[in-house]
Amino acid sequence: MAKTGYFIPYGVNGGKYNMDKDESLLQQSINNSVEVPVLRFYGWKPACVSLGRNQKDSHINKEFCKQNNIDIVRRLTGGRALLHDRELTYSFICPVHFLKNGESVILSYKEISSALVLGLKELGINADFPEASRAKTKFEYCMSLSTGADLCYREKKIIGSAQFRKQGYILQHGSIMFDYDAEVIENIFYEKPAENKIAVLKDILPDISIEKLCRCFKHGFEKRFEISFVEH
Repeated sequence: MAKTGYFIPYGVNGGKYNMDKDESLLQQSINNSVEVPVLRFYGWKPACVSLGRNQKDSHINKEFCKQNNIDIVRRLTGGRALLHDRELTYSFICPVHFLKNGESVILSYKEISSALVLGLKELGINADFPEASRAKTKFEYCMSLSTGADLCYREKKIIGSAQFRKQGYILQHGSIMFDYDAEVIENIFYEKPAENKIAVLKDILPDISIEKLCRCFKHGFEKRFEISFVEH
């Protein structure tokens, strides 16, 4: 009999709600000693800048964000700032021991992200992990650089992920963009996004629906971890 996990269907909310919800789901798993994973998909409205857990906000144009109704929140997870707008975000929570390589940060990233690879494969997108390299620190915008925790399509970053650990549990979440506005990003971060390093779904599958994307990613997680998700 297949293992079961909890699934929270796609919903669109503000940045504070989205980050509070991920933190709440993580804490619930810890408090209740949940042995199975929790998978959630979500979108953002209004657009929102999320800052990494320990990242300074001095490089953010707060006045531009205020004038254009763009929220600013801080994530539990690390990494660099990202504008959440035209994208699908996933979050995956599980006990460390649920994963074969849960004790290793980089291997656990790849283990969870391999489910995303399977989901993309259902869509005809062959993604892989970038070769290990030092991050180019001149880029403050998250999608402008790739690390071993990310996924690439034809050497361009297609999914950026971040992770947080607490009391034997892992929260990993990440973004796949349908499209982005380079001018808005430049106004927020005072730098142009590295467009030659970013892959967006608009250029690969222009007619993809959010429903199909969620369905394929859900299948990818179910296949990778031999699990069946039930709506929670």
